[in-house]
Amino acid sequence: MARLLFLAFAVLFVGGCDRSAMPEAQTVVAENYDSFWLWAGVKPQPVLDRAQSIYILAGEVRAGDPGRFRQLRPATPDVSVDELWLVVRVETLDWSPAIADEILKLAEKWDRRDRPLTGVQIDFDARTNGLEGYAAFLRSFRNILPDRFKLSITGLLDWSANGDPSDLSALADVADEAVFQTYQGRATIPGYEQWLGRLRDLPMPFRLGLVQGGQWQAPDHLDDMPNFRGFVVFLVNPSRVGAAD
Repeated sequence: MARLLFLAFAVLFVGGCDRSAMPEAQTVVAENYDSFWLWAGVKPQPVLDRAQSIYILAGEVRAGDPGRFRQLRPATPDVSVDELWLVVRVETLDWSPAIADEILKLAEKWDRRDRPLTGVQIDFDARTNGLEGYAAFLRSFRNILPDRFKLSITGLLDWSANGDPSDLSALADVADEAVFQTYQGRATIPGYEQWLGRLRDLPMPFRLGLVQGGQWQAPDHLDDMPNFRGFVVFLVNPSRVGAAD
């Protein structure tokens, strides 16, 4: 019994040492990154002046009004950046034909000779068990998107853990990248670490989305993943940094 108690204490002690030795999560400071989401209602920040990539919310398709594309940024962004993405926030895939036409016209408007548009990003929280249908939707959109534009999608961490491999391969065949959100609202998702290792076998280039002011600690193995392409920070207004919805 004494030996068992000693071993139990030793395990607890070593476990405690391991936890204390682990680096603590750090606050996401926008100035430490070079790729950003700029949402409607969020004021531009000085950090955007040196950004390499900016994903700008241009409009949305709401579930209650699937026949309409609601533009949220009527003016063409006046930015100088290596990569500019036009983002469409989507609540439903039940689009009318006119929606895709409006998005394409807006993409052509944003595309300039001195600063070409990189592509369109679809921001849709597809259910893990609905990825097959989502891939089919993206394929139809890709077929009408001009070849010079790339197609990006946002993703949920659950996809890599519980998604069907054939469905993930179908997404990889049509999307040029996926950006997985590690936050919900304005706060980092608790326990995000458990999902990150499962991204290793994801068959497409991917980035990780962080929220400005959230808590984040990158695992050591992340840079060893062949398809990892870096981070995108979701900017929030200064009064909202670190606030949870």
